[in-house]
Parts: sequence; C-alpha cells; structure tokens
Amino acid sequence: MVLYPEEFHCSRSLERTLRSGRFETRLDGAFGETIRACAGPRRASLGTWLNPAMIGAYETLHAMGHAHSVETWRDGRLVGGLYGLALGQVFFGESMFSRESDASKVAFARLVEECRHRAIGLIDCQVASAHLERLGAREIPRDAFLASLGRLARRTPAIWR
Repeated sequence: MVLYPEEFHCSRSLERTLRSGRFETRLDGAFGETIRACAGPRRASLGTWLNPAMIGAYETLHAMGHAHSVETWRDGRLVGGLYGLALGQVFFGESMFSRESDASKVAFARLVEECRHRAIGLIDCQVASAHLERLGAREIPRDAFLASLGRLARRTPAIWR
C-alpha cells in the first residue's frame, strides 16, 4: 500500500482537528521515544516486531539522517507519532502509534505536508488497512511499485534536518 502525497485525503473532521490547534507536531524531536512507543503493546496483538536490537539499528539510521519521526504533542506530552526511513525521494513508513484520538492521523498529515515540501513522491505504507485507505493510500501492483522505487529512490534525497 502506498500514498502519493498529492492523493492525500484530509477528511473534514481531520481538517477541523488540524485547525483546532489542539495538537503540536514536531519532526525528529523525540525519535527514540517515538520508536519505543511504536514498539509498545497493541490491543490487537500479543507482541511487537521491534526488539531492542532493531530499535538500536533505527536509532543509528536516525543519527545518520536516514530515519525520521513525526511526533504529535499535546500539553507537552507525546501523544502520537510515526517513524520511517527516507531514501531518495521515497519515505518508507515503518510504524505509528496513538495515545489520543486523531494523534496518529495528525502526524500522518504532517508527514504528507513534509513530503510535499521535500518533493518526496511516494510514501510506502507497507501494510494495507482501511484507515490508510481513507487517507488516500492505495494498493498498487508490485511492478508499478518497483518502477516507482527505481525512479524515486535514486533521486537526490530530501534534507530533513
């Protein structure tokens, strides 16, 4: 499942949430805290695929400028966010979390805004979900995905810092 940033669908309710000023978003402000929150237990599963060694590897990639987080804050508390890898003009979304309603959607909307600003042409959402589909993501054939990667991943990477 992928999202082309220009196809992002912002619902009326999400637009209201974004305009309300209820949340603040930040880029790379709390990468370690964000990835650890993504590794936390989820209602629908028994465990996590993010073990300490993988978290360490992502933190190294973050220090190198390849892994990034988008965080949603409310009243000084981290309440949602996502992280992933930026390679060339592709962002590979790895995981997201939400401690409050709409917090992960707000982070995703900020990610799309940043991708548009940085000329990132493709967000790899990886796993199909109705939630991502409502935001404009869609499944594409494998050959189309590989062609997009071949074209976009080789382009000059966007600077995130």
